[in-house]
Amino acid sequence: MLLTNATLATMTGSDAYGLIEDGAIVLDADRIAWAGPAAELPTQHAGRPVRDLGRRLVTPALIDCHTHIVAGGNRAREFEMRLQGASYEEIARAGGGIVSTVKATRAASEEDLLADALPRVDALLAEGTAVIEVKSGYGLDVETELRMLRAARRIVEERRVRVLTTFLGAHAVPPEYAGRDDAYIDEVCIPALHAAHSEGLVDSVDAFCEGIAFQPAQIARVFDVARDLGLPLKLHAEQLSNLGGTKLAASYGALSADHIEYLDEEGVVAMAAAGTTAVILPGAFYTMRESQVPPLENLRKYGVPMALATDANPGSSPLTSLLLTMNMGCTLFRMTPEEALAGVTRNAARALGLSDCGTIKAGKRADLAIWNVGHPAELAYRIGFNPLHERIFGGQP
Repeated sequence: MLLTNATLATMTGSDAYGLIEDGAIVLDADRIAWAGPAAELPTQHAGRPVRDLGRRLVTPALIDCHTHIVAGGNRAREFEMRLQGASYEEIARAGGGIVSTVKATRAASEEDLLADALPRVDALLAEGTAVIEVKSGYGLDVETELRMLRAARRIVEERRVRVLTTFLGAHAVPPEYAGRDDAYIDEVCIPALHAAHSEGLVDSVDAFCEGIAFQPAQIARVFDVARDLGLPLKLHAEQLSNLGGTKLAASYGALSADHIEYLDEEGVVAMAAAGTTAVILPGAFYTMRESQVPPLENLRKYGVPMALATDANPGSSPLTSLLLTMNMGCTLFRMTPEEALAGVTRNAARALGLSDCGTIKAGKRADLAIWNVGHPAELAYRIGFNPLHERIFGGQP
């Protein structure tokens, strides 16, 4: 098929958005065969069936590179508690937070977890998303961690979307291991990782480096195992304090360090040297009413790629809109609209270690979003408005 009469935001090249006015795209099965100015269309593609897009904007389909959308229950009551003055850390230490979701997730069957996740998936797909990363981390025992990952894998059986799974066994210490963090790592987390890997359920490994979670030395033991298994690494780091988690992640060549509100310049330098992507998560910042913003100026200064994601989860970021995430990134953190769109396309792909999507270019997957807008800045500008005209996934609308 030949798509014509469109403005292309290819997200390639040095110009903002990689804009091509009066552009055309040639689709060949599930790949892009050619993209560029319509006037330069190679003659061998001229005979294909044509779709006139009515001067609409075409971007790469969006990518949500950090979610926790497979989980049991919700934490609306804790939302109320935070509004009454309780901090995230206070709620966690009182047995709430992640641990309350653990209880609900352990009680849920695989079918329940899948059924609960699908409406959240649908919300993302309705805004042009084609790739979703899904983490475990609410089981904190071997069987429930595996059950979460199995449910995540099954999403692709129910919806036309690409799902990458991340093992997050080092997310929190469950109540039965209170005060025995190291024992939990050795007796539950690492065995669960081995079991998940043997079932083919893991695409990458993540951990939560924070005072209410795990210290760098504990996470290093998990990362050593992941590295031995040949699995890429990610890390929740510097969200509430600076424990040096980002430098640890960079030392392992991690794909990404996520949150990073308290990241210092030394950590940014380490990320730049390692090629680690910064994943910015404004949903958690907004929901928790935080005030420490990520160090965007230093990230720009040292050329660290910035991705954006929903962090969709029951507690700190019950957000399932990448469009709103883009607006939050601009409004709360002063990202530019071009940085925001790159953050949910090109750089989000990088944060997941994907090279076949995130830009409009010959050879890439034909995952596209067609929008009823005149300029890409409108995608980050509007609040609570979805201008998606059509999503193309693997070359099919």
